[in-house]
Amino acid sequence: MGWHSWPDLGEVRARLAAGADPNSLVRGHGRPLHHAARLGSAEVVAELARLVDDVDAVDDGRTALWVAVNEDKPDNARALVAAGADPDRPMMAGWSPARLSLAGSTPDLFDTGAALTPEEEAAVAEARRLIDALAGIDDDGLSLCCVGGVDAAEAVRRLDATVIEGEIDVEEMWDGLDDDSILTLGVTDVPGGCVVSQPWAYGASMPLVALLLSAGTVCYDMYANPKSGNQGESTHDGVITGSDLHPGGGWCAADAPAAEVLRTFLYRNHAIEYCCAYAGVRPTDARPFLEPDRWVRLPARDWWAISL
Repeated sequence: MGWHSWPDLGEVRARLAAGADPNSLVRGHGRPLHHAARLGSAEVVAELARLVDDVDAVDDGRTALWVAVNEDKPDNARALVAAGADPDRPMMAGWSPARLSLAGSTPDLFDTGAALTPEEEAAVAEARRLIDALAGIDDDGLSLCCVGGVDAAEAVRRLDATVIEGEIDVEEMWDGLDDDSILTLGVTDVPGGCVVSQPWAYGASMPLVALLLSAGTVCYDMYANPKSGNQGESTHDGVITGSDLHPGGGWCAADAPAAEVLRTFLYRNHAIEYCCAYAGVRPTDARPFLEPDRWVRLPARDWWAISL
């Protein structure tokens, strides 16, 4: 089954008629019902849910109903509930499908009495505000480092950078990609900290940038690689805690803490906003990423070092 085959009820029925087992793993990973909940139609979900041994079977810490909610497929979720799936079953650090749905686009999907905490409601409200504030950014080729609790002046000091007087030619930077271009970064104060950015290349995501900036705090950096997609990295107090990450990818480890489960869900397909939320910064518009307050130049140094 290819990704585009899952909505096709005729294709699914043909495979079942040929002997496919609705309870077996697909290519060794993922149950058919979970794949259908994520990629298929409500008709396919209902067909498989009728045939499986357990409509609430867990795969990678999640039931198929949880997957349908996480992927914003309310019709698939309704088909699963009609087949007996339990929306209140806790999983993923306590996030049941019903509780998770309250943070999404269909908070009235279930009527089970589930509720969000005040802190979770605040996180949902901030996600909606932040996504609206940063709407429309073309991030291809952009790099950034979101820094919690550190202002722009302190960031410049930590990087031992030199403030550039006057304007720079951004178009020239896009075309150059020499040492001067890569070592030129933008730095902007935002509520909650600051944003270091480079609209034209990977400079703001070089490991040593976050290592130096993260002393006593948290950073999340990302390079929107036009060739391979978003490449993220988390850094806590001078230590890289996660690399080759996929911010905004909408999927987290089965043992992820509750706050990360919610953050991953809220910022699905919103990579820059995810980076901001992880570091706790709250920009009010796209300016810090595209037209920063000040330009600085980094000193010559091994900025690809992965430890201090």
